[in-house]
Amino acid sequence: MKEAEAPKTTTPLHHRWTMWYDNPRTAAPGTDWKDNLKNLGTFQTAEDFWAIFNNILPAKMLSQNSNYHLFKEGIEPMWEDPQNKDGGKFVLSMPKSYRSEGRTDECWLYTVLAVIGETMDESGEEVCGCVVSIRKSQDRIALWLKSSDRKKCTENLIYGNLTLIEQVGARWKKALQISNKTGLKYQAHQDAAATGSSFQNEVKFEI
Repeated sequence: MKEAEAPKTTTPLHHRWTMWYDNPRTAAPGTDWKDNLKNLGTFQTAEDFWAIFNNILPAKMLSQNSNYHLFKEGIEPMWEDPQNKDGGKFVLSMPKSYRSEGRTDECWLYTVLAVIGETMDESGEEVCGCVVSIRKSQDRIALWLKSSDRKKCTENLIYGNLTLIEQVGARWKKALQISNKTGLKYQAHQDAAATGSSFQNEVKFEI
């Protein structure tokens, strides 16, 4: 008699996540931004994440002005979403050389794994998602947060002297394995919504 196959095990994540892609430059004139946003898949296990991630192009191979977005299910990758509107983002700007060296893909992977592993904030509710943007002069990765609250949070002994969102930035920098000399700039979504620009806005602080 043939032995029954052992049931396949899965590694569940705390939240469901959705991966998106867009390139505004390829959209037809007059097309709404959301109509150009392509859902690449939703997952809640590590295995399903890899099934999606390993079957899409690496970030460095995307065409200019393309973006990958990874957000919790139910949160759209836009400033106006209720979960995003009062928050902001840390931005890592990477020189063009990072792309050819493979560093863009490396930093994006480290970011995605830290996000879905929920290792960057104590509550697991502060991080909304992340975005990698391929541009002509440099690439960028942005970590989107739910709030811009800079009240002190002293529960964590290692990061006790930093505010809540500064702690998230410090953990992200550690996950990226980048030099402390590399600054992560924090910008508010409300400024972006007011100017219509994703990155050319006031830097609230840097960590």
